[in-house]
Amino acid sequence: MHKLVVLYSEPEDPDAFIEYYTTKHLPLAAKIPGMLSWRYSIEISDSPENKAPYFAIFEAEFETKESFMSAMSSPEGQAVTEDVPNYATGGATVIDYSISGGEQS
Repeated sequence: MHKLVVLYSEPEDPDAFIEYYTTKHLPLAAKIPGMLSWRYSIEISDSPENKAPYFAIFEAEFETKESFMSAMSSPEGQAVTEDVPNYATGGATVIDYSISGGEQS
């Protein structure tokens, strides 16, 4: 299993981020070939004494690193990558990794 995580920092305009992300970017991302599953959240919890370091998160799972690399180099994957500057004004941190262990529920 190979996982993609995108961590979004606080955007300049949170409402504009949410509107664009949910109506334009996520439908584009859903077309990436080879994704086994994906999920996102724009409801990252803050505590009273500590602001969350990220505004939103996206996670996707692929069968292998090779299937992930192939998916991201596809026209659909490239379109998603090229779309990020259109809404992520606070920046995005992209992490991908192979799952080493754990349990499935």
